[in-house]
Amino acid sequence: MKSTKPIYSYLFFLIAVFTFTGINSCKNSNATESNRSIVPNHINSTQKRTVSEAAKKYWFDGKAEISSYQLNQIRYGEIHKGTAALIFVTEPFSKESNTKADYDNDKNIPVLKLNTTKKFNTGIYPYSMMNSTFFPFESESSSIKIASSMQEWCGMTFIEMKNKGDFLFSFNSYFEGNSFKDKKITKAILEDDLWSLIRLNPELLPAGKQRIIPGMFYLNLMHKDFKSYETVITSTINEDNTIYNITYPELNRTLSIQYKTEFPHNILSWKETYISGYGTNKKTLTTEATLINSIKVDYWNKNQNKDSYLRNTLGL
Repeated sequence: MKSTKPIYSYLFFLIAVFTFTGINSCKNSNATESNRSIVPNHINSTQKRTVSEAAKKYWFDGKAEISSYQLNQIRYGEIHKGTAALIFVTEPFSKESNTKADYDNDKNIPVLKLNTTKKFNTGIYPYSMMNSTFFPFESESSSIKIASSMQEWCGMTFIEMKNKGDFLFSFNSYFEGNSFKDKKITKAILEDDLWSLIRLNPELLPAGKQRIIPGMFYLNLMHKDFKSYETVITSTINEDNTIYNITYPELNRTLSIQYKTEFPHNILSWKETYISGYGTNKKTLTTEATLINSIKVDYWNKNQNKDSYLRNTLGL
């Protein structure tokens, strides 16, 4: 990884904002202090989303935000202890190469990238999972790309979503007959995008009845069809925190994300409930993740042995 990131320059961001959105469109003036987290908006792909000046300063400060979580993960009809991490970082994205942009270009798109990791053991063998979303910092409300992988001793899988008008999903799996390439799925809300939307524009979180494409981790672990499903979404403000709840009736699944109502809307915990296991071991269980610690750091420059103390800071 490069030791410098030009995108973190606030000047670069201002140039990008002039190019894509206009410098004066930085906040939804209709959102109020009391209702901003529970306005029942539907994410519209043509809606030109903007963020606050405070968000620009927070995210374009030359550092990433790393949050660690104590994880209790569903797998094989049991709960397995482990750790999870959410790594939010801004960077330029090249639509031409469908990757992070390494060179300045006026066609680059500023994104808030989220790397979600999970590590846990099932009996003798380990699971390592990572999900990467490339969510436009402003303007559109669907990731340009999602990449998701899972490694365990039976084998590995890899998912890639490309946003090309429709969503194109490709899935590579060690299971016979499961792989496919460029499966077209009509655009719908992506569950994996809601985590970034919480951090940037919680006032635009969808509510009520919506069609949502479930998270890549869930679709991969549970071998479910890659498509959108009907959901019912509610939000509850509890003192200083907001609980965002998504229920999938067809999947018998619920995802609940708790975050700070006030900016910068840190994600404090999440719960995911569904049926796991096979035969007599089949039961409804709940994955839980609870915040350990959160730091802002330029981790790409912290790759020496002397920097390993930061893992202790994060409890990893």
